[in-house]
Amino acid sequence: MLPVEHNDPINEKILAISEDKIEGFVREPFQEIAERSGVDADVVMARIAAMLRAGTIRRVRQTLLATNLADGALVAWKVPKEKIDAAFDFMFQRDPFSGHVVLRSTDTLTAGSDYKLWTTVKVPHGFSLEEHCGLLGGKAGAERFRIMPAKGIFTLGVGHVRRKTIEPGSRAESPAKMIEVRAVELSEREWKVLLALKREFVPEEIRPTPWASRANESGVSLEEFYCVAEELNARKIIGRFSTFLEHVKPSAGGVRVTRFNALFHWAVPPGREIEAGGEVGRHHILTHCYWREGGPEFRNVNIMAVAHGTAKMRLLEHKAAIDAHLAAKNIPVSYTNVFWGGRSEIKPSEISPMLYREWLGEMTPQAA
Repeated sequence: MLPVEHNDPINEKILAISEDKIEGFVREPFQEIAERSGVDADVVMARIAAMLRAGTIRRVRQTLLATNLADGALVAWKVPKEKIDAAFDFMFQRDPFSGHVVLRSTDTLTAGSDYKLWTTVKVPHGFSLEEHCGLLGGKAGAERFRIMPAKGIFTLGVGHVRRKTIEPGSRAESPAKMIEVRAVELSEREWKVLLALKREFVPEEIRPTPWASRANESGVSLEEFYCVAEELNARKIIGRFSTFLEHVKPSAGGVRVTRFNALFHWAVPPGREIEAGGEVGRHHILTHCYWREGGPEFRNVNIMAVAHGTAKMRLLEHKAAIDAHLAAKNIPVSYTNVFWGGRSEIKPSEISPMLYREWLGEMTPQAA
């Protein structure tokens, strides 16, 4: 029986590449992981399939830069305490357009600490994010919600295995470049390929030429599938080919990848968001870094970042190093905070306009 824990030496080599190092669309992703990890391709495929079956890896898929395909935002929800578990379940189970669903808390009572439910939400272009959240809020019993679209993206990755040994203050040689959020229109042919491309792999699909069955599903030849995928990649619609670890819950063997996830907040002067985001986003510990406007509910924070770790104090050391770096760069911070993640569920957000219309009809039958 193959080892399936993330900390097995061979699995560590594979995961250090497969989590977030295969950028864009690759015709032979498992071969690419093999070449870059130094592990034989047959071993790579067997180990990834085994980890997926065991639940160590929760999904294998081609990610998209969905911010360009749908209107998305981080949403903070103020929900009465007695309704919060039901609201969490509703967002996770009943809304395919909600991705991350997390309960968060702060160490002290502070601005926004009564917003304990946090979700990422995407709705296809042509539909209203505000109306979607209003519908969800009504179903879940939310008193208020704050929608925070990304104005810019500085860091977007995973790499939990690779980040375990990163020292506080470790950062890239230059500031992170901001990716602008912009709308992209797709043809029907492109949508067919894209929806097949992004679907999660089952263990049996982890094999050479993994896109052949997806091309068949899309009704196009394999070469045409490659061409469309590479065109989408050139248009900055494709993200990474990734294996996503189950980093919230322990594995079947009781091993955890991480224990804590921290959402860091900083409020910097208006006009300095790109500079500050670049300086924050260059730090290697971060899996996400965005320019988002928190508004008065959150003391006007505008830079948000996420880090994961096995020790709370270690994450605070990482944040202290980022704070010190901002000070060294003479970037004033009027307010900062940490929102700690608790109960958490993650799933890919749907982005298809067709699926959205179907869902809306189910949620609002009187309007269908």
